[in-house]
Amino acid sequence: MVTLAYFGSGAVASAMARIDLDHVTKEYPGGVVAVNDVSISIEDGEFMVLVGPSGCGKTTLLRSIGGLEGLSSGRIVIGDVDVSKLPPGSRDLAMVFQNYALYPHMTVRQNLGYSLRVHKTPRHEIARRVTEVAGMLGLDQLLERRPNALSGGQQQRVAMGRAIIREPVAFLMDEPLSNLDAKLRVTMRSSLQDLHDRLGTTTVYVTHDQVEAMTLGDRVAVMHEGQVQQLDTPQRLYNDPANLFVAAFIGSPPMNLVLADVADGTLALGEHRIPLGGHQARAQRAGLAARVPHGRIVVGIRPEAFEDVAFADPALPQIETEVSVVEELGSDTHVMFGVDAEPVVVEAARSDNAEDDGTLLVKRDRTRFVARVDPRTRARARERLRLAVDTGRLYFFDPDSGESLLRAADTAAVG
Repeated sequence: MVTLAYFGSGAVASAMARIDLDHVTKEYPGGVVAVNDVSISIEDGEFMVLVGPSGCGKTTLLRSIGGLEGLSSGRIVIGDVDVSKLPPGSRDLAMVFQNYALYPHMTVRQNLGYSLRVHKTPRHEIARRVTEVAGMLGLDQLLERRPNALSGGQQQRVAMGRAIIREPVAFLMDEPLSNLDAKLRVTMRSSLQDLHDRLGTTTVYVTHDQVEAMTLGDRVAVMHEGQVQQLDTPQRLYNDPANLFVAAFIGSPPMNLVLADVADGTLALGEHRIPLGGHQARAQRAGLAARVPHGRIVVGIRPEAFEDVAFADPALPQIETEVSVVEELGSDTHVMFGVDAEPVVVEAARSDNAEDDGTLLVKRDRTRFVARVDPRTRARARERLRLAVDTGRLYFFDPDSGESLLRAADTAAVG
């Protein structure tokens, strides 16, 4: 059911609609599959983010929802209407693009009201909606300016307002903040969150920036090579990645990933030996040792799983290493150090020569790890430092498939 509401009485409501993607596939001439059998249900009023590296298919999927790309197979349902073959103008969606696409010869007032004039909305209704949207977005003092007299953030707000004023059933946003500087992007992210809370309109948002994805999305779909690798809440993606690609993509600084050996409850991480205790027992419930030949697995350690021993729980296992680089960031400090273990590099973009799932193992003499530690640390480059390791925050992945062994173990245990 699609419910329509209107601006008025000092409050703003919005049209909302559930969007169902049913086995959506988009293949271009020459056999290039940009979107491969994607099925997602986006709830009424949900802020859904599609995130992934360049070429992963996220923008093609968004354009397919908007009707700018035809489907090779599958269907798209908005509310209870199959819109798969409907033209863009019949889908009642509003799109906001990376470039603001404002009419340079029109004022802000004229840009905001343009779509309503095209649809022959009465003048008094156009004036009312323009006034209300301008007030909502802080544009009421800029209505008589033209785009070339506006800052980048102001132009983006006008583009947002032009979408809002139509009262669509859903917003489609394609990297709308990517042209802004870093500080303004933070401000605009906050404004987007406030706007969504007020409007409650179903929103599909595309970005390559995982910080945007994690801060904006009710749920986030991580995409790679045309497929959804994992769809979940931001915190679940971070705490329980389904595979190596998600583990490497989500998190900043990214997860440290290396090949290591597990035997007798101990992790052999290069020159270090770390007892795993109860955390390893979680994986062993599903017979991890029998499923991983010779105990060789990929181990993931997030930077925040390390801490300078001066500020850590003394019961945690410890390692001693030589610091190579220290980055002091104010709120925390990043310490980089080497480990004699084989690194795992997760390929972030499509490769024409890729024959596997995007996971590439590269042999090097020494792997550089990053630890995020208390800013009071006395760590200095070329000096020794003892680090505590929170083994409850380690991750284990199959070196062949890249799938999480902990998730598989939990599923088997429940079954």
